[in-house]
Amino acid sequence: MVGVENVWIYVIIGVVILAGAIAYGVNLTRGRGGDTRTLDREAPSAPALPGEDLDRRPAGTGTAAPPEAPPAPAEVETAGPQAPPEPAPTEPAAPTIERPESARGRLARLRARLARSNSALGKGLLALLSRGKLDEEAWEEVEDTLIASDLGVEATTELVDSLRVRVKVDGTTDEATVREWLREDLLTLVQPDMDRRIASSRVGDRPAVVLVVGVNGTGKTTTVGKLARVLVAEDREVLLGAADTFRAAAADQLETWGARVGVATVRSDKDGADPAAVAFDAVKAGIEEEVDVVIIDTAGRLHNKVDLMNELGKVKRVIEKQSPIDEVLLVLDATTGQNGLQQAKVFAQAVDVTGIVLTKLDGTAKGGIVVAVQRQLGVPVKLVGLGEGPDDLAPFDPEAFVDAIIA
Repeated sequence: MVGVENVWIYVIIGVVILAGAIAYGVNLTRGRGGDTRTLDREAPSAPALPGEDLDRRPAGTGTAAPPEAPPAPAEVETAGPQAPPEPAPTEPAAPTIERPESARGRLARLRARLARSNSALGKGLLALLSRGKLDEEAWEEVEDTLIASDLGVEATTELVDSLRVRVKVDGTTDEATVREWLREDLLTLVQPDMDRRIASSRVGDRPAVVLVVGVNGTGKTTTVGKLARVLVAEDREVLLGAADTFRAAAADQLETWGARVGVATVRSDKDGADPAAVAFDAVKAGIEEEVDVVIIDTAGRLHNKVDLMNELGKVKRVIEKQSPIDEVLLVLDATTGQNGLQQAKVFAQAVDVTGIVLTKLDGTAKGGIVVAVQRQLGVPVKLVGLGEGPDDLAPFDPEAFVDAIIA
């Protein structure tokens, strides 16, 4: 029995020793004893917080999370809800600058539109002149047709007398022959030898200065905007002056026209400013910026208002204190006929008109106004408006005009 009891004692002691060894081994595995630096090298370390130096963490902070559930990086790196990322700054879109086509030959391209508006003049004359027999009554009808077209009494008499001689000498009223005679005589009346160039190039060390005048409702501000397009198409550097300070929307309208082709506008910040001061500032800016041409828009005014015409004279004098005015363009509505001629006379006396712009020529059969106004003022028609489009302002071409009339 004694032997058996000793055996159990040895078994119990062995079990205790074995249990202690197992417990000690478990503690070593969990880092609770022995050399922790060695264990840290063998066990995966916890991810560092942003900006933390792994080599400088205190001992004992490198224990790893259980391998099956590692902490998500987003949970370690952020302490709260993330703010939405700010959108990247975007550059504002540059305004689109239009590049108009050259205005050369534009009147010829618009010939059909002009021909439709003047059909009563051309076709009516050809129908009368191509009759088998031209008696006095027929010639009176020819005269009436020409006068109704605003050709004027003097010019009408000249044209009819010339045609009478041609018919009498040649003895024919063949339509093709009459058409050629009519073309030659009309072209003579339109005076193709007149200088129709517009001042648009620098003069010495200063820009050319163009003053645009006219009565209310003739499309003056629109004409200035379209003229800027014509000159930009010819590679001119243009500056606009908004000296129409009485109409609230005039400066905005002009500025919009200029911006479309990259042309700056000098204007006043307040309504009712002195138009002469705005014109002066525009010319001054043109000189400083060394542009090719400065175009000054003025307020529309009735030709029979003496105070307003005197004010226009003041604008001209103020501009001339720093620069001569190279061009004064009078904008006339072609549909006003003889009334337009009276307007032209008064404006010419006030500001020395150098050229005429005829607007709305596509809306009238009175193409004779071209001849009449040139004779009245002794200055050429330089531009004609043949529509509402931005590029429907055309340099006046006498031959294209006459061809359109008798087309």
